[in-house]
Amino acid sequence: MKLSQLAAGLVLGFGIASAALAQTTMKISISTAQNSHQGVAIDTFAKEVAKRTNGRYKVETFYNGSLGGERESIEAVQLGTQELAFSSTGPVPNFVPETKILDVPFLFRDKAHARAVLDGPIGQDMLVKFDAKGFKALGWAENGFRHMTNSKRDVKAPEDLKGLKMRTMENPVHIAAYKGFGIITTPMAFPEVFTALQQGTVDGQENPLPVIISAKFDQVQKHLTLTGHVYSPCIFLMNKASFDKLSAADKQAFLDAAKEGIKANRARVDEDDAKGVADLRAKGMTVIDNVDKAKFVAALAPVNADFEKQFGKANLDKIRDVK
Repeated sequence: MKLSQLAAGLVLGFGIASAALAQTTMKISISTAQNSHQGVAIDTFAKEVAKRTNGRYKVETFYNGSLGGERESIEAVQLGTQELAFSSTGPVPNFVPETKILDVPFLFRDKAHARAVLDGPIGQDMLVKFDAKGFKALGWAENGFRHMTNSKRDVKAPEDLKGLKMRTMENPVHIAAYKGFGIITTPMAFPEVFTALQQGTVDGQENPLPVIISAKFDQVQKHLTLTGHVYSPCIFLMNKASFDKLSAADKQAFLDAAKEGIKANRARVDEDDAKGVADLRAKGMTVIDNVDKAKFVAALAPVNADFEKQFGKANLDKIRDVK
């Protein structure tokens, strides 16, 4: 009896051990809080990966830049020291230069237009460009339209931006554009921004409402202007070698999990955009929402002329013409 019990115990033990060995753990990280549009994206993705692979793959989620800023996380994925990252496209042109065009100011009319571009042939062709750089791009998600905040003054017109020291993403297109407004640009990784604003190292920053809300920038910024000057995508990235090792069925499981994460992410962006202004006003921010965008576009005329030379007017118009 004891022998049979021992045998049964050994069989059970080996079964548990083999099940544990069969599970592959991967990491994914974001620079924002868990309770954010990006947190919703990776939490949904992790849940869907587990479900679609019957628990054979477990995705561990990390928030608030705990594994490094966006650029560091993307580098880690490229090197293979981290399997996955979810990032805004801020630092992405440093790795895949073809994505620079998406950061041109006032290129997208609204979220529906941006989503149509990214989900259509232009965006899907761009995802393939990541392959040669050591990534598998699983899909385009969303950060939202970027707006200006600062601690100094109301910004009602482009000239009000002159001389403001603003944190920018580590993105060459953004930096060139903001210099065109007369902003003193200070590129900085996102996890450093709150402290820099709090200490007055910079006067302001620019981000979509979902980021401004989740990062609690209302605590260190008084003035918000809804410039909507740049549309900011997000992207699910996976190390290419890690993706290539997956079976065909598991590859599809990861791609489908990313689609579900994108749906949840965009829904949260819509929700934050709908309630964000009222929330931030209630927290004491002054919000300029009747912005004359034509003035801001006109102020960037010389910069936009340079962008047309850099990217080709035909390529910019191809994006603008998507319905």
